[in-house]
Amino acid sequence: MFRVWGKLLKDNRLIRDITICDSAEDTRTHKVFRALEEICRAFDLGSPIWLDSNIRDFKRHARTRFGPDSFVEDIDFDFLDFHVIEED
Repeated sequence: MFRVWGKLLKDNRLIRDITICDSAEDTRTHKVFRALEEICRAFDLGSPIWLDSNIRDFKRHARTRFGPDSFVEDIDFDFLDFHVIEED
């Protein structure tokens, strides 16, 4: 099972969260992008842009934070926390 936890935070407080579970036989990369797409759809957000800092953090810790610089539109939260919590 592959599980990702997505959280919206503002002023160090949790606004919304969701856990995405994926049991498909697919590559880790496909599962990551599919989970991010589902999280953005659930939160009614546009897809964030993966900046170099996001890629570096995600490779190191299986976790990253998408801030205002990662979104094209204005956001009403501080960041989207994207965290892989379980892998096959």
